[in-house]
Amino acid sequence: MFSPQQGIMARFFSIFLLFSLLIVPFSADFCPAAEVENAPADLLSLEQQYQQAKFYYNELHTNTNLGKLRDNWLNGVRTFRKIYLSAPKSDLAAPSLYMLGRMYAKMHKRFGQEMDLDESISYYRDVSYLFPENSLADDALYTVGNLYLNRKNNPQKAANSYTRVIAEYRNGDMYALASDKLKFLSKEHEIPLPAVMFKRTYLKNLTNVLPVKYWSSDNYTRVVINASEPVRYRERLLEKNKDKPRRLYIDFQESYIDPKYRSPVPIDDGLLKQIQTAQFTPEVVRVVLDIESISDYKIFSLPDPFRVIIDVRGETKVTEKNSSKSTPKPPAHIESPVQKNKLISDDQVVSDASATVDTMDTIIVLKDFKKIKANSKRSKNNNTNSRITKELVNGEPLSLAQQLGLGVRKIVIDPGHGGKDPGAVAFGLKEKDIVLEIAKKLAPILEEQTGAEVILTRDSDIFIPLEERTAIANANEADLFISIHINAHPLSKVHGLETYYLNLSSDPEAMRVAALENSTSTHQMNDLQDILSDIMKNSKINESSRLAGFVHNSLSKGIEDIQKKDFKNLGVKQAPFYVLIGAEMPAILLELGFISNPNDSEDLKSDKFLDILASHIAKGVQSYIHSTTASL
Repeated sequence: MFSPQQGIMARFFSIFLLFSLLIVPFSADFCPAAEVENAPADLLSLEQQYQQAKFYYNELHTNTNLGKLRDNWLNGVRTFRKIYLSAPKSDLAAPSLYMLGRMYAKMHKRFGQEMDLDESISYYRDVSYLFPENSLADDALYTVGNLYLNRKNNPQKAANSYTRVIAEYRNGDMYALASDKLKFLSKEHEIPLPAVMFKRTYLKNLTNVLPVKYWSSDNYTRVVINASEPVRYRERLLEKNKDKPRRLYIDFQESYIDPKYRSPVPIDDGLLKQIQTAQFTPEVVRVVLDIESISDYKIFSLPDPFRVIIDVRGETKVTEKNSSKSTPKPPAHIESPVQKNKLISDDQVVSDASATVDTMDTIIVLKDFKKIKANSKRSKNNNTNSRITKELVNGEPLSLAQQLGLGVRKIVIDPGHGGKDPGAVAFGLKEKDIVLEIAKKLAPILEEQTGAEVILTRDSDIFIPLEERTAIANANEADLFISIHINAHPLSKVHGLETYYLNLSSDPEAMRVAALENSTSTHQMNDLQDILSDIMKNSKINESSRLAGFVHNSLSKGIEDIQKKDFKNLGVKQAPFYVLIGAEMPAILLELGFISNPNDSEDLKSDKFLDILASHIAKGVQSYIHSTTASL
């Protein structure tokens, strides 16, 4: 409340102000329209008129008595409108429209009339449409967004206005504020971010996280998370808490995921129970894996395209398993209806840890399944016991698989490339077609000679990413993994046969082949060394090396018998192949000739030659099995 003295002063000021407006011609806009029409317009400059109108606006805003009357605000509105109409192309035209928007917004807040809010939005929009190059244009659009969000409760229209700021004014001072608002709307109101925010020239640090893919079995889960570009991430393991299982979460920094991919997805498929993906904060995407039991896990990333791979192994269970036919488990894509999801927070970590298995147990997993029964062909010539006895007598060390008498009941064959990825191409041939044909020939031979179940990662011309191939083998609990490829070289005279297993390598030629099959540039291979340094601690290096030796020797002998002096044995090598990373079984990669060599390519066109390759691969695998498994 005003004191009597203050009231007198306020009334005196109002009378003085009105008197000054009467004697100032253009400012007579505060008075009846007839007086404005009769006033000369050139007594004050446009700038003076604008400054006087802003002064009156500030008085309306700060002087309670003056501002409580709506008519006084309308007087101020008429003044700014008069300035704009008198010079609609002047430097003060856009500021006048902007002030009209501001005045109507204040009037709506003070008097609560919806029409004032609509007028405010209309004038702000006029600024951006009529004067898009003006420095106030992005301010006006940002303010429209705020009005839609905070007063009209319309997040979608607010997002539309913020998006215009992002798309049209990336160098303006409202850009960062508008991007923050869009991230907020995406998190709180499930509104997708505009595509323009993922262009590196616009928002360099925002990464688009793509739908999650996964494979899961009773004691193994692989999750692959692709992103639009490399992204920083961190992981944390939350221990079991009452009825909640152990949970592994990964936070992707400065990232975004589309709302349609955020819903929790119940899986209940073996080890993996649920995957939750959410916009945890406006700039952090959180992926949470609810897992029945965790004994060990590894997280690593691969480039081009960038993806993060999580391998989780469950606590070892001793069970009786019978061999049964199965097909590769396909990846699952999380694309479920949009709904709010509640994710675990950092403070939900509890101390009671679940039982774990020593990491050494992951080298050889003991399974109580029946070993391969010797069929009629094998039983006649089975000399496994005598071979093992001889090795012991000679003092030669046995492999761990030999010592444990592990059997081979399931083999996965991986025809390289496929679909959009043709592999090496030369002389009218495509690598993807040749290796698929060899795989189809090899599968029935292996089944007949070994008694094992054989699974192909692909049996048609489809594309399968490299990391999915070993995931198929792991999820199906395969005992051997064989990836089939055809080599190529810039020099057409280079030819021959070589076999690889996964390991670090400094051999330039091995690195070149790995880079070729990995479909990435050679400089990225240096990054792979860090990835493999940890992975190789628990991989089957020795067994993979032995398998490579048996298969390569069988192949080289078979090809040499038909090619004689033309055959070139390039030997068994080691290299960092993406397709072999994470394999839970002995795994090798075969390079069955050079498609770039005229002679090799002619052989690869021959159906008879492909039969020979398949036959000798099978013989090599059979020899490995005989040397590894103990006879029952």
